[in-house]
Amino acid sequence: MPVNARYHPDPRFMKLGPEFSDPVRPAEFPQTIQRWRHDRAAASVGLETLSQTEWLAHFGRFEPLPDNQPGPLAMRYHGHQFRSYNPELGDGRGFLFAQLRESGGGRLLDLATKGSGQTPWSRRGDGRLTLKGGVREILAAGMLEALGVPTSRAFSLVETGEDLQRNDEPSPTRSAVLTRLSHSHIRFGTFQRQAFQERADNLTILVDHAVETYFPHLADEPDRPVALLRETVARTAHLVARWMSAGFVHGVLNTDNMVVTGESFDYGPWRFLPRNDPNFTAAYFDETGLYSFGRQPEAGFWNLQQLAGCLVQIADSDRLVEALNGFAPAYRDAMRAAMIGRLGLKSRDAETDIDLVNAAFKGLAEGGDALRWEPFFFDWFCGDEARAMAGPRAAIYDGEAFLAFRRLLAGFEAGRPERLAHPMFSEPEPVEMLIEEVEALWAPIAEADDWAPLYAKMDRIEAARRAWSLS
Repeated sequence: MPVNARYHPDPRFMKLGPEFSDPVRPAEFPQTIQRWRHDRAAASVGLETLSQTEWLAHFGRFEPLPDNQPGPLAMRYHGHQFRSYNPELGDGRGFLFAQLRESGGGRLLDLATKGSGQTPWSRRGDGRLTLKGGVREILAAGMLEALGVPTSRAFSLVETGEDLQRNDEPSPTRSAVLTRLSHSHIRFGTFQRQAFQERADNLTILVDHAVETYFPHLADEPDRPVALLRETVARTAHLVARWMSAGFVHGVLNTDNMVVTGESFDYGPWRFLPRNDPNFTAAYFDETGLYSFGRQPEAGFWNLQQLAGCLVQIADSDRLVEALNGFAPAYRDAMRAAMIGRLGLKSRDAETDIDLVNAAFKGLAEGGDALRWEPFFFDWFCGDEARAMAGPRAAIYDGEAFLAFRRLLAGFEAGRPERLAHPMFSEPEPVEMLIEEVEALWAPIAEADDWAPLYAKMDRIEAARRAWSLS
């Protein structure tokens, strides 16, 4: 492959050794048909110049990238799944393929897979991904990025020509392999595995790796485990607040789905809220609502407690508890900032901001079925009351439920009001991603191999990302 000047390989994880991963071989697929290629993400790591043939070689057959990992690594980890500990986890249908530096900022990024074949951790699974599952991840990651949520990006989707049997959807169904570009795959569960095995030495190695790789500003901290936990607490609070402001329900907030860098990834039964409902769940199997929309902050904190429990083997428990206690104020500040950002406003002071945020939630709740989540933020972006009151939901906003919100909003200034000049804000409705549309986008693919509606939707999401300019 012709190496782009912006391509900077840096395969660090493999240096941790065999206690943390297993070398594996990718599956040999009957076909490799390119269905999605994220060229903007590719340009960020110097891979946008790959030809289609080269792309399929690397992201369909997983031939190593130049000067990168010599082969894929299935990462080892444990985790709590719906609060039950599972020591049989690990990359069961994916692997770490490569690591490279982001152009410009120099941030280390991972290229990792989903659906790339069986590994020692497949637990009798086939190691494959349905094509529909890959499409769903493209949509989730794209929408979350547009809404300013720290997220992995769906880098590549290649259809692989196999018929898969699944119990929870019509079968046989088409197969695919997804590659995602993400900041890190060092999960809370990566630490849990070493703690379960009482390997304090490996916990120290893992802490040092995380600090030196992702948080070099913490390198001189005298107590690295506590410093790492404090950083992860802050980043997790930021992530959960961004989910909440986006009206996003991840669905499966197990400890193996949380990473120390505070980035969202691995989208299974996700949903975006149709309306404000704290009890709204994404997964049909979440019968108790453990990971419902309103309980996501609690889930994030519970997972952080499990991470702290691992670090007790190498750090003082009182100092770890002190770091954990930073979650509530960090989440409060992050939620305030996320909501003020979604409304396109300049922050005033903490108390006034929180009053406005509370009024917004109250209005959303009392708006009922007639007021969807995303249109509310679209209507009131940059605090433009005239625009909101000229729109299709003016009658709702004219009611008593929004009196306090409108009164408080009058005291705020717009942040970057020039964003309202984007053509998206001239439309009557925003870009949304409700489950009904996901099914509508999948139908022409399943019935006629028609990908045009999906690509058109992704173009609209990209336009929304530019219009909102939230990150």
